[in-house]
Amino acid sequence: MDLESCLPANLRGPATTINRIGIGQSGAGVYRVDAAGEAYVLKIAAAEEPAAGWLGKLHVQQLASDAGLAPRIVHADEKRRAVVSAFVTDRSFPALYGNPGTREAALAQLGRVLRRVHELPLPADAEAKDPRELLAATSSSLAESIALPALVAEAVGRVMQEEPPPGGRAAVLSHNDVNPTNLAFDGEALLLLDWDTAGPNEPFYDLATISVFLRMDEETCGRLLAAYDGEPVSTLPDRFAYDRRLVAALCGAAFLNLARLCGHTDATGTETSEATPSLGEVYQQLRSGSLSLDTAEGRWGFGLALMKGSLSL
Repeated sequence: MDLESCLPANLRGPATTINRIGIGQSGAGVYRVDAAGEAYVLKIAAAEEPAAGWLGKLHVQQLASDAGLAPRIVHADEKRRAVVSAFVTDRSFPALYGNPGTREAALAQLGRVLRRVHELPLPADAEAKDPRELLAATSSSLAESIALPALVAEAVGRVMQEEPPPGGRAAVLSHNDVNPTNLAFDGEALLLLDWDTAGPNEPFYDLATISVFLRMDEETCGRLLAAYDGEPVSTLPDRFAYDRRLVAALCGAAFLNLARLCGHTDATGTETSEATPSLGEVYQQLRSGSLSLDTAEGRWGFGLALMKGSLSL
Protein backbone atom coordinates (compact mmCIF):
# COMPACT_ATOMS: atom_id res chain seq x y z
CA MET A 1 0.00 0.00 0.00
CA ASP A 2 1.16 3.52 -0.83
CA LEU A 3 1.26 5.08 2.64
CA GLU A 4 0.99 8.64 1.37
CA SER A 5 -2.33 7.78 -0.27
CA CYS A 6 -3.73 7.25 3.23
CA LEU A 7 -3.12 10.92 4.07
CA PRO A 8 -5.44 13.84 3.31
CA ALA A 9 -4.42 15.82 0.24
CA ASN A 10 -3.04 18.75 2.24
CA LEU A 11 -0.47 16.49 3.94
CA ARG A 12 0.89 14.88 0.76
CA GLY A 13 3.94 16.18 -1.03
CA PRO A 14 7.69 15.84 -1.59
CA ALA A 15 8.49 17.23 1.87
CA THR A 16 6.29 14.68 3.70
CA THR A 17 8.13 11.94 5.58
CA ILE A 18 6.58 8.74 6.92
CA ASN A 19 8.43 6.48 9.37
CA ARG A 20 7.18 3.35 11.10
CA ILE A 21 7.07 3.66 14.88
CA GLY A 22 5.30 0.50 15.99
CA ILE A 23 2.71 -2.21 15.60
CA GLY A 24 -0.68 -1.97 17.29
CA GLN A 25 -2.15 -4.79 19.37
CA SER A 26 -4.35 -5.83 16.46
CA GLY A 27 -1.40 -5.94 14.08
CA ALA A 28 -2.05 -2.46 12.72
CA GLY A 29 0.85 -0.49 11.27
CA VAL A 30 1.63 2.73 13.14
CA TYR A 31 3.66 5.51 11.51
CA ARG A 32 4.86 9.01 12.31
CA VAL A 33 4.08 11.52 9.59
CA ASP A 34 5.86 14.87 9.34
CA ALA A 35 4.15 17.23 6.95
CA ALA A 36 3.46 20.95 6.63
CA GLY A 37 5.50 21.69 9.73
CA GLU A 38 3.41 19.41 11.96
CA ALA A 39 3.65 15.83 13.19
CA TYR A 40 0.89 13.23 12.95
CA VAL A 41 0.31 9.54 13.60
CA LEU A 42 -0.98 7.29 10.82
CA LYS A 43 -2.51 3.99 11.87
CA ILE A 44 -3.50 1.44 9.25
CA ALA A 45 -5.56 -1.58 10.25
CA ALA A 46 -4.21 -5.08 9.71
CA ALA A 47 -5.36 -6.67 6.46
CA GLU A 48 -7.49 -9.24 8.29
CA GLU A 49 -9.30 -6.63 10.40
CA PRO A 50 -13.05 -6.86 9.63
CA ALA A 51 -14.47 -3.62 8.26
CA ALA A 52 -17.30 -3.58 10.80
CA GLY A 53 -14.87 -4.01 13.67
CA TRP A 54 -12.68 -1.21 12.36
CA LEU A 55 -15.64 1.15 12.05
CA GLY A 56 -16.65 0.36 15.62
CA LYS A 57 -13.17 1.20 16.88
CA LEU A 58 -13.13 4.39 14.84
CA HIS A 59 -16.45 5.43 16.37
CA VAL A 60 -15.11 4.98 19.90
CA GLN A 61 -11.85 6.76 19.06
CA GLN A 62 -13.83 9.65 17.56
CA LEU A 63 -15.95 9.92 20.72
CA ALA A 64 -12.79 10.11 22.81
CA SER A 65 -11.13 12.55 20.42
CA ASP A 66 -14.15 14.87 20.42
CA ALA A 67 -14.15 14.83 24.22
CA GLY A 68 -10.46 15.75 24.39
CA LEU A 69 -9.54 12.34 25.83
CA ALA A 70 -7.61 11.06 22.81
CA PRO A 71 -5.42 12.80 20.23
CA ARG A 72 -7.39 14.84 17.70
CA ILE A 73 -8.42 12.85 14.62
CA VAL A 74 -7.65 14.83 11.49
CA HIS A 75 -8.51 12.27 8.81
CA ALA A 76 -10.13 8.86 8.44
CA ASP A 77 -10.07 6.77 5.26
CA GLU A 78 -12.69 4.02 5.41
CA LYS A 79 -11.57 2.39 2.15
CA ARG A 80 -7.99 1.96 3.37
CA ARG A 81 -9.04 1.66 7.03
CA ALA A 82 -6.54 4.33 7.99
CA VAL A 83 -6.71 7.03 10.66
CA VAL A 84 -4.51 10.12 10.94
CA SER A 85 -4.38 11.82 14.31
CA ALA A 86 -2.33 14.58 15.86
CA PHE A 87 1.05 13.56 17.27
CA VAL A 88 1.34 14.29 21.00
CA THR A 89 4.76 15.05 22.44
CA ASP A 90 4.68 13.01 25.64
CA ARG A 91 6.17 14.61 28.75
CA SER A 92 5.73 11.41 30.81
CA PHE A 93 2.80 10.99 33.12
CA PRO A 94 4.73 8.35 35.14
CA ALA A 95 7.36 11.01 35.85
CA LEU A 96 4.64 13.43 36.98
CA TYR A 97 3.20 10.75 39.23
CA GLY A 98 6.62 9.66 40.47
CA ASN A 99 7.58 13.16 41.60
CA PRO A 100 6.45 13.59 45.24
CA GLY A 101 5.81 17.27 44.56
CA THR A 102 3.33 16.59 41.76
CA ARG A 103 1.97 13.17 42.72
CA GLU A 104 -1.30 14.39 44.24
CA ALA A 105 -2.03 16.57 41.21
CA ALA A 106 -1.25 13.61 38.94
CA LEU A 107 -3.58 11.30 40.90
CA ALA A 108 -6.37 13.87 40.80
CA GLN A 109 -5.97 14.38 37.06
CA LEU A 110 -5.86 10.64 36.40
CA GLY A 111 -9.02 10.02 38.41
CA ARG A 112 -10.90 12.82 36.67
CA VAL A 113 -9.80 11.70 33.19
CA LEU A 114 -10.90 8.10 33.76
CA ARG A 115 -14.23 9.38 35.08
CA ARG A 116 -14.68 11.37 31.86
CA VAL A 117 -13.80 8.29 29.81
CA HIS A 118 -16.50 6.33 31.60
CA GLU A 119 -19.02 9.10 30.99
CA LEU A 120 -18.67 8.73 27.21
CA PRO A 121 -21.79 7.22 25.60
CA LEU A 122 -21.59 3.46 25.37
CA PRO A 123 -22.26 2.44 21.74
CA ALA A 124 -25.26 0.12 21.49
CA ASP A 125 -23.34 -2.38 19.36
CA ALA A 126 -20.16 -2.37 21.47
CA GLU A 127 -19.04 -5.92 22.25
CA ALA A 128 -18.18 -6.84 25.83
CA LYS A 129 -15.24 -9.19 26.33
CA ASP A 130 -14.83 -11.00 29.63
CA PRO A 131 -11.25 -10.57 30.98
CA ARG A 132 -11.60 -13.85 32.89
CA GLU A 133 -12.35 -15.73 29.68
CA LEU A 134 -9.36 -14.08 28.02
CA LEU A 135 -7.13 -15.06 30.96
CA ALA A 136 -8.36 -18.65 30.82
CA ALA A 137 -7.77 -18.89 27.08
CA THR A 138 -4.35 -17.24 27.14
CA SER A 139 -3.04 -19.24 30.09
CA SER A 140 -4.38 -22.50 28.67
CA SER A 141 -2.68 -21.87 25.34
CA LEU A 142 0.56 -21.05 27.13
CA ALA A 143 0.45 -24.19 29.25
CA GLU A 144 -0.06 -26.32 26.15
CA SER A 145 2.92 -24.72 24.39
CA ILE A 146 5.69 -24.42 26.98
CA ALA A 147 6.50 -25.42 30.56
CA LEU A 148 5.60 -22.59 32.92
CA PRO A 149 6.84 -21.74 36.41
CA ALA A 150 4.58 -22.87 39.25
CA LEU A 151 3.87 -19.29 40.26
CA VAL A 152 2.00 -18.76 36.96
CA ALA A 153 -0.45 -21.59 37.64
CA GLU A 154 -0.79 -20.38 41.22
CA ALA A 155 -1.59 -16.80 40.23
CA VAL A 156 -4.00 -17.77 37.44
CA GLY A 157 -5.67 -20.47 39.53
CA ARG A 158 -6.23 -18.09 42.42
CA VAL A 159 -7.97 -15.54 40.20
CA MET A 160 -10.06 -18.09 38.34
CA GLN A 161 -11.18 -19.88 41.50
CA GLU A 162 -12.44 -16.67 43.06
CA GLU A 163 -16.01 -15.59 42.42
CA PRO A 164 -15.76 -11.99 41.20
CA PRO A 165 -17.42 -9.73 43.80
CA PRO A 166 -20.33 -7.66 42.50
CA GLY A 167 -19.19 -4.22 41.42
CA GLY A 168 -22.47 -2.52 42.16
CA ARG A 169 -22.02 -0.13 39.25
CA ALA A 170 -23.38 -0.08 35.70
CA ALA A 171 -21.18 -1.01 32.76
CA VAL A 172 -19.32 1.87 31.13
CA LEU A 173 -17.27 2.43 28.00
CA SER A 174 -13.96 1.19 29.36
CA HIS A 175 -10.60 1.77 27.70
CA ASN A 176 -9.55 -1.71 28.93
CA ASP A 177 -5.79 -1.12 28.55
CA VAL A 178 -4.85 1.81 30.77
CA ASN A 179 -1.14 1.15 31.12
CA PRO A 180 1.60 3.84 31.15
CA THR A 181 2.47 3.33 27.47
CA ASN A 182 -1.09 4.34 26.58
CA LEU A 183 -0.98 7.58 28.56
CA ALA A 184 0.22 10.73 26.81
CA PHE A 185 0.78 13.82 28.95
CA ASP A 186 1.52 16.96 26.96
CA GLY A 187 2.35 19.08 30.00
CA GLU A 188 -1.27 20.02 30.62
CA ALA A 189 -3.75 17.47 29.24
CA LEU A 190 -3.69 13.74 29.87
CA LEU A 191 -4.79 11.71 26.83
CA LEU A 192 -5.30 8.00 26.27
CA LEU A 193 -3.86 6.23 23.25
CA ASP A 194 -4.75 2.95 21.51
CA TRP A 195 -8.49 2.47 21.93
CA ASP A 196 -8.51 -0.88 20.09
CA THR A 197 -9.64 -2.88 23.13
CA ALA A 198 -12.23 -0.36 24.38
CA GLY A 199 -15.67 -1.74 25.14
CA PRO A 200 -18.23 -2.34 27.87
CA ASN A 201 -16.82 -3.22 31.27
CA GLU A 202 -17.39 -2.42 34.91
CA PRO A 203 -15.63 0.85 35.86
CA PHE A 204 -13.19 -0.52 38.44
CA TYR A 205 -11.28 -2.39 35.73
CA ASP A 206 -9.57 0.68 34.24
CA LEU A 207 -8.77 2.05 37.69
CA ALA A 208 -7.36 -1.28 38.82
CA THR A 209 -5.22 -1.60 35.67
CA ILE A 210 -3.35 1.67 36.08
CA SER A 211 -3.00 1.11 39.82
CA VAL A 212 -1.16 -2.14 39.11
CA PHE A 213 1.22 -0.67 36.56
CA LEU A 214 1.99 2.37 38.73
CA ARG A 215 2.46 0.06 41.76
CA MET A 216 0.01 1.97 43.96
CA ASP A 217 -0.36 0.92 47.57
CA GLU A 218 -3.81 0.68 49.16
CA GLU A 219 -3.75 4.25 50.49
CA THR A 220 -2.84 5.64 47.09
CA CYS A 221 -5.53 3.50 45.45
CA GLY A 222 -8.01 5.06 47.84
CA ARG A 223 -6.99 8.54 46.75
CA LEU A 224 -7.30 7.55 43.08
CA LEU A 225 -10.83 6.25 43.67
CA ALA A 226 -11.65 9.41 45.63
CA ALA A 227 -10.52 11.54 42.68
CA TYR A 228 -12.63 9.37 40.38
CA ASP A 229 -15.77 9.54 42.54
CA GLY A 230 -15.28 13.11 43.73
CA GLU A 231 -15.65 12.08 47.37
CA PRO A 232 -13.55 10.32 50.03
CA VAL A 233 -13.28 6.53 49.95
CA SER A 234 -13.13 4.81 53.35
CA THR A 235 -12.35 1.28 52.15
CA LEU A 236 -11.34 -0.20 48.82
CA PRO A 237 -14.28 -1.98 47.13
CA ASP A 238 -13.91 -5.76 46.94
CA ARG A 239 -14.39 -5.69 43.17
CA PHE A 240 -11.56 -3.19 42.74
CA ALA A 241 -9.25 -5.38 44.83
CA TYR A 242 -10.24 -8.45 42.78
CA ASP A 243 -9.72 -6.60 39.51
CA ARG A 244 -6.17 -5.76 40.58
CA ARG A 245 -5.37 -9.46 40.92
CA LEU A 246 -7.14 -10.24 37.65
CA VAL A 247 -5.39 -7.48 35.67
CA ALA A 248 -1.94 -8.44 36.96
CA ALA A 249 -2.46 -12.10 36.03
CA LEU A 250 -4.01 -11.30 32.63
CA CYS A 251 -1.29 -8.84 31.62
CA GLY A 252 1.33 -11.23 32.96
CA ALA A 253 -0.06 -14.01 30.77
CA ALA A 254 -0.09 -11.66 27.78
CA PHE A 255 3.60 -10.79 28.22
CA LEU A 256 4.55 -14.43 28.72
CA ASN A 257 2.73 -15.25 25.49
CA LEU A 258 4.59 -12.45 23.69
CA ALA A 259 7.83 -13.93 25.03
CA ARG A 260 6.82 -17.35 23.68
CA LEU A 261 6.03 -15.89 20.27
CA CYS A 262 9.49 -14.28 20.29
CA GLY A 263 11.11 -17.64 20.86
CA HIS A 264 11.28 -18.05 24.62
CA THR A 265 11.37 -21.71 25.55
CA ASP A 266 10.40 -23.67 28.66
CA ALA A 267 10.91 -22.41 32.18
CA THR A 268 14.20 -23.49 33.75
CA GLY A 269 12.74 -24.48 37.11
CA THR A 270 14.51 -21.65 38.91
CA GLU A 271 11.72 -19.11 38.45
CA THR A 272 10.21 -19.35 41.92
CA SER A 273 8.12 -16.59 43.40
CA GLU A 274 10.94 -15.74 45.80
CA ALA A 275 13.56 -15.58 43.03
CA THR A 276 11.39 -13.61 40.61
CA PRO A 277 12.10 -9.85 40.62
CA SER A 278 9.22 -7.60 41.65
CA LEU A 279 7.60 -5.23 39.17
CA GLY A 280 9.51 -2.35 40.76
CA GLU A 281 12.80 -4.20 40.31
CA VAL A 282 11.96 -4.97 36.68
CA TYR A 283 11.21 -1.28 36.08
CA GLN A 284 14.68 -0.46 37.43
CA GLN A 285 16.21 -3.02 35.06
CA LEU A 286 14.32 -1.48 32.14
CA ARG A 287 15.51 2.01 33.06
CA SER A 288 19.13 0.86 33.39
CA GLY A 289 19.01 -0.93 30.05
CA SER A 290 19.86 -4.33 31.53
CA LEU A 291 16.44 -5.57 30.37
CA SER A 292 14.41 -4.67 27.28
CA LEU A 293 10.80 -5.34 26.41
CA ASP A 294 11.90 -5.71 22.81
CA THR A 295 13.40 -9.10 23.69
CA ALA A 296 11.85 -12.43 24.63
CA GLU A 297 13.78 -12.41 27.90
CA GLY A 298 12.50 -8.95 28.80
CA ARG A 299 8.88 -9.88 28.08
CA TRP A 300 9.29 -13.09 30.06
CA GLY A 301 10.68 -11.24 33.06
CA PHE A 302 7.97 -8.59 32.91
CA GLY A 303 5.26 -11.25 32.68
CA LEU A 304 6.60 -13.13 35.69
CA ALA A 305 6.85 -9.91 37.70
CA LEU A 306 3.17 -9.23 37.00
CA MET A 307 2.25 -12.77 38.06
CA LYS A 308 4.22 -12.29 41.27
CA GLY A 309 2.41 -9.00 41.76
CA SER A 310 -0.96 -10.68 41.37
CA LEU A 311 -0.10 -13.13 44.13
CA SER A 312 0.85 -10.27 46.46
CA LEU A 313 -2.44 -8.39 46.03
